Amino acid sequence: MSDERRVSDMTPDEARAELERLARLLGQANLAYHQEDAPEISDAEYDRLKRRNAEIEAAFPELKRDDSPSEQVGAAPAEGFSKITHERPMLSLGNAFTDEDVTEFIRSVRKYLGLSDDAALAVTAEPKIDGLSLSLRYEGGALVHAATRGDGRVGENVTANARTITDIPERLTGAPDVLEVRGEVFMSHDDFNALNSRQAEARAKTFANPRNAAAGSLRQLDASITAARPLGFFAYAWGAHSEPLADTQMGAIERLAALGFRTNDLTARCEGVDDILAHYRDIEARRATLGYDIDGVVYKVDDLALQGRLGYRSTTPRWAIAHKFPAETAWTRLEAIDIQVGRTGALSPVARLTPVTVGGVVVSNATLHNEDYIAGRDSNGEPIRDGKDIRVGDWVKVYRAGDVIPKVADVDLSERPADAVPYDFPTVCPECGSEAIREPGDAVRRCSGGLICPAQAVEKLKHFVSRAAFDIEGLGAKQVEQFFEDGWVREPAEIFTLKKRFGSGLQQLKNREGWGEKSANNLFDAIDERRRIPLNRLIFSLGLRHVGEAAAMLLARHYGTWDAFDAAMRAAVVDEGPEWEDLTGIDGVGAVMARSLVTTMQQERERASIDRLIAELTEVEPVASPQTEGSPVAGKTVVFTGTLERMTRAEAKARAEALGAKVSGSVSAKTDIVVAGPGAGSKEKKARELGVTLLDEDAWLALIEGA
Repeated sequence: MSDERRVSDMTPDEARAELERLARLLGQANLAYHQEDAPEISDAEYDRLKRRNAEIEAAFPELKRDDSPSEQVGAAPAEGFSKITHERPMLSLGNAFTDEDVTEFIRSVRKYLGLSDDAALAVTAEPKIDGLSLSLRYEGGALVHAATRGDGRVGENVTANARTITDIPERLTGAPDVLEVRGEVFMSHDDFNALNSRQAEARAKTFANPRNAAAGSLRQLDASITAARPLGFFAYAWGAHSEPLADTQMGAIERLAALGFRTNDLTARCEGVDDILAHYRDIEARRATLGYDIDGVVYKVDDLALQGRLGYRSTTPRWAIAHKFPAETAWTRLEAIDIQVGRTGALSPVARLTPVTVGGVVVSNATLHNEDYIAGRDSNGEPIRDGKDIRVGDWVKVYRAGDVIPKVADVDLSERPADAVPYDFPTVCPECGSEAIREPGDAVRRCSGGLICPAQAVEKLKHFVSRAAFDIEGLGAKQVEQFFEDGWVREPAEIFTLKKRFGSGLQQLKNREGWGEKSANNLFDAIDERRRIPLNRLIFSLGLRHVGEAAAMLLARHYGTWDAFDAAMRAAVVDEGPEWEDLTGIDGVGAVMARSLVTTMQQERERASIDRLIAELTEVEPVASPQTEGSPVAGKTVVFTGTLERMTRAEAKARAEALGAKVSGSVSAKTDIVVAGPGAGSKEKKARELGVTLLDEDAWLALIEGA
């Protein structure tokens, strides 16, 4: 929506409310789509809402709801059908919207498997049918039941209806004794048009699109109605099976075809990203001529053994992804460019547009990314890759897909007004007038005002009192804004001096609107209760750039105490010295985060503000490393070096962390175990010098065996 708040600018209260809204909208959409066969929103809008939900959950993981849409697949089975529990869950797929997303998918697969860039990795590419998912179970070659996806684990028993579809064989010859065949029920364009004509003549309900018609037809309580509807079925996957169909995805599809199932002849085996994208564009070009609806292309790692190694996330496989076709676009006039200042001081340009409907939604705002995107050329006049030279008054193309807000995708220079001038991106903050600085290599210009900048100060205070930080009961975003506007609180330490600065503090607070004697006393008590805080919450509360909740926990576990963390940050020198090596050696802390930490913690004004805060606290509680009962490596720091031959580095790390170990990227006196494979170099040498326990891969596996 055009008035949606950017995730990076959200307070926890706003994020909580937005997650509640998204859960409601996506829940309604799932019911309308999967149960009622009458979608209320477009697929692009659904994808956008789901991605927005995921982005908010990533930014505020502590607010993730028990009924989170990211943990759901489909909708619960409707009443009226008996239920069937899938032996293997019917999961959804992750989405790709750009060529870069596809490249990243292949890169992540290679990284997880430990494959080099030139190692062979075949992927199948098949049209993503826009229909209704169905699972068919065969035992002894006979069809015993058919079930819809439902919520991914329990579906609706539509066996009688499925038997009426000519593409679904009643018996199989030469199939495994147990075989669940999965695919998509659909209706062709011609059959859809004919059905709607008959429905209109009979003054019965007509359908909005072929997908709705197919789903509504399959989910009839009267199988004779389904039999009268022209439904098709493409097979493309399998669930439970007593023996493998083949060694590869492509081989398994060919086996399904040999068993009598209809498979899609546009499915192809591809080598490399260029081959994959070429096939995607070929399918996209044929889209209007296929005679049935598709909404993208699905890529799957071809080697089934590699699929097994890659495994699954909670609701999606790592070995597959759906590359969606672009959502709708529209052209409109750019009326103005506004600058918004976020909590980190980032100056973000926003396009103000003549309102236009895009994908069923009226859009009046869109992101312009950054100043390079707007300018089109750098300070030397050289063209910038992906830059657009966008000017106020231009006729621009607005694009919506899975993005949080729409974006300006292109500009029509032939429609440019004669008096249009290049946009002059501000070099001072529009909120406080401080210099807006752009660091080398950074695409974003940032206000240097820090706490003197109202946009940053208020947001930093809101972040400070957020649920994952100090979480002071009775002091939320609304109260922080009120106290800031009144000049009562300008930095975190002043929260803890409120009562002292105003005498009892009670008289002035209790007479304010929305406050009374009891609520005022409760607030001061709640503030005092937070003078004792765990180290990870304290680090997170500071709002340091690049340091989220997970990174704060990594730092807290590594340094153990505030004094150790503080001393390390004061002593560290960027890109050199033992403190820097120790910091960047923490697995999960890269050079960018480390540089931000050290630079910020050594800024005189920031340091003074932090020191005033620490002086108001009574205790910063250390954070212990996670302990796993019975684990021989729980609480130990482990370094992997050299080539691992029986597992990839990603698999080794995940296993060690699951057993309560801390995995580091460098060897120090704090290291407990170094697992050295062939080719280990300086890390193995340093481990010997420090007397750290050295294990080869076999010894490591023997150590953790059975844990």
